[in-house]
Amino acid sequence: MSILVTGATGTVGRQVIDQLIQRGAHVRALVRDPAKADLPAGVTVVQGDLSDPDALRSAYQGVSTLFLLNGVVADEFTQALIALNLAKEAGIERVVYLSVIHSDRFVNVPHFAGKFGVERMIEQMGFSATILRPAYFMSNELTIKDAVQGYGVYPMPIGSKGLAMIDPRDIGEIAAIELMRRHAASAAAPLERINLVGPHNLTGTDAAAIWSEVLERAIAYGGDDTVAFEQNLRNFMPGWMAYDMRLMSERFLSDGMLAGDGEAERLVTLLGRPLRTYRDYVAEMIKGAKS
Repeated sequence: MSILVTGATGTVGRQVIDQLIQRGAHVRALVRDPAKADLPAGVTVVQGDLSDPDALRSAYQGVSTLFLLNGVVADEFTQALIALNLAKEAGIERVVYLSVIHSDRFVNVPHFAGKFGVERMIEQMGFSATILRPAYFMSNELTIKDAVQGYGVYPMPIGSKGLAMIDPRDIGEIAAIELMRRHAASAAAPLERINLVGPHNLTGTDAAAIWSEVLERAIAYGGDDTVAFEQNLRNFMPGWMAYDMRLMSERFLSDGMLAGDGEAERLVTLLGRPLRTYRDYVAEMIKGAKS
């Protein structure tokens, strides 16, 4: 039996695929365009997406474990419900779902509330599941690197409470570990939630200071103007999504996105190594841009 990975060509999904292949798993991947997938040898590619029931029925053949990742899109919640209903119909019992930290608290943020709804469905449908709740992705910084370097300002309004930023490579590896654990278990294991956090809680000022250190010149924190943040995002994403991101950033300012007691240490034990740091991620990103 196989493990099916959705979102297989994205930031986290590709990491999950690579980690599963390294662990000897038989992997299937649901992708929109197989010609552009560029996945490792041995991965069985199925064309389709989460809004296509026929494609999902085909993808689920011979699958016993599902990694469910669906992006922030207008019908994200509907896609997840279709995927889970069809998984149950196909006899799939084991699921690892990529949610978001504080999904149960940031209920006014559309994509957080949607993911919490999916969590509740997973629980009520009786899946043997691990729900992964990552904090802010370090890879989000790829979208601002040119602005930081060009204008000397760190523009993300993340505030002064702190975010436990995590490297998506760590997310992918933890997801693969949980998938293999669920997949290999002789019996269904109880549902579990795991917050995925980085090693440090970083404020906007902290992030700007790290960029300053890496670039060896002063980078200022751009401040907490979420209205301007939304307007800027509207230049390259739909208005509904820009507003969603604004609401999220406002919760960063009011609440932060912090690691709880022992959460980072739990992940270090799970991985058997330290979590990757934000400074190292930024340094790698800048080095990659220069090469």
